[in-house]
Amino acid sequence: MKSVKRDLLRAWNYVFTLLKWVVIAALTGAVGGLIGAAFHLSVEKVTALRESHNWLIFLLPLGGLLIAGIYKLAHLENAGTDAVIDAVRSKYSVPILLAPLIFISTVVTHLCGGSAGREGAALQLGGAIGAQVGRTFRLDEKDMHLVTLCGMSAVFSALFGTPLTATVFALEVISVGVVYYSGIVPCLVSALIAYGISLLFHLEPVRFSIATIPSYSWQSCGKVVLMAALCAALSIAFCLLMTFTHKGAAKLFKNPFLRAAVGGVLLIGLSLLFPNDYNGAGMPIIARAIGGEALPCAFLLKMLFTAVTIGFGFKGGEIVPTFFIGATFGCTLGAVLGLPSGFGAAIGLVALFCGVVNCPIASVFLSVELFGIGGLLYFALACAFSFALSGYFGLYSSQKIIYSKTRAEYININTWKEIE
Repeated sequence: MKSVKRDLLRAWNYVFTLLKWVVIAALTGAVGGLIGAAFHLSVEKVTALRESHNWLIFLLPLGGLLIAGIYKLAHLENAGTDAVIDAVRSKYSVPILLAPLIFISTVVTHLCGGSAGREGAALQLGGAIGAQVGRTFRLDEKDMHLVTLCGMSAVFSALFGTPLTATVFALEVISVGVVYYSGIVPCLVSALIAYGISLLFHLEPVRFSIATIPSYSWQSCGKVVLMAALCAALSIAFCLLMTFTHKGAAKLFKNPFLRAAVGGVLLIGLSLLFPNDYNGAGMPIIARAIGGEALPCAFLLKMLFTAVTIGFGFKGGEIVPTFFIGATFGCTLGAVLGLPSGFGAAIGLVALFCGVVNCPIASVFLSVELFGIGGLLYFALACAFSFALSGYFGLYSSQKIIYSKTRAEYININTWKEIE
């Protein structure tokens, strides 16, 4: 009789814990969805304003000074996506102030024409929202880690309209080789609630259509593997460029205000030399590349614009620029290899994303949510080889590589460790 009561109590505790997390995750998803929708609309509005008033790029130095100033006032100069990743593995709690800071600074970056994306803001907004929900419910340290992941999933889902990718990405990006399975239900609930809220605001999810997908053959598979290998090499180059630009700018211009102003001037010069296409996130260029049209040098210029933007103190994220770089590179390379250009752009986008974030499972889900299930085996092949060949490099220096990519070996290192 005692054993039956004990088993029933365990079952009840299990169900109660699950229900608790559904409620917490739903609340986190609702808040994340509302704030994510507001952020999405804000970035859309200021991007449209900048595109209709090109003179706004001349405000880049002032925008940089404003961003440096608000982070200085908040004493959060070094807080960013890496801080959110650290919070999932440590006692550190994401400060709520990070949410308005990244919201405002990313909007300012896009208003002035900096080359940045939205996912950096998504992860930081989501992490801050999740942490605040956790504090409200007085969750313990381990549960705080989980609710932070819920927040990341929610805002990522609201911004991109990719709830499955958002769920798996949050669980996979923290520690490569370890997936936080306890977060599957909470993160998925948060992502779906946030996605539903974004649809209520008529925010279109990011979707693309590939005109031609080659039939499966050994020859086509070989070309996709070659594309993935070259995307892996490009991912390493991009990560190195981002890191060296950031470190170089900090070393040359120790004052953050001077650094931001200089970065603004550099971006003005680049924008005058190469107008329009490389400012902002560049979603129209991504769509054109998947339609089969891209300039051969577009990926190099986007790398340069993004490295200067983020490296000199402007805010946003690197993932949408990664989509741009991968799509334009893949479009050009696909034509060279004899693959349909639009299909090459899609493979390049997903493979480069996988290379820079070290998340092969999330990358496969991304391919399905962006392009549909057609060509899934090609995308899975590209993700597998890009992940394996991209080494231990990554956009997030706080990301842990738990297991080796080449053998069943526990290594537990941060990205960049081998080049420090």
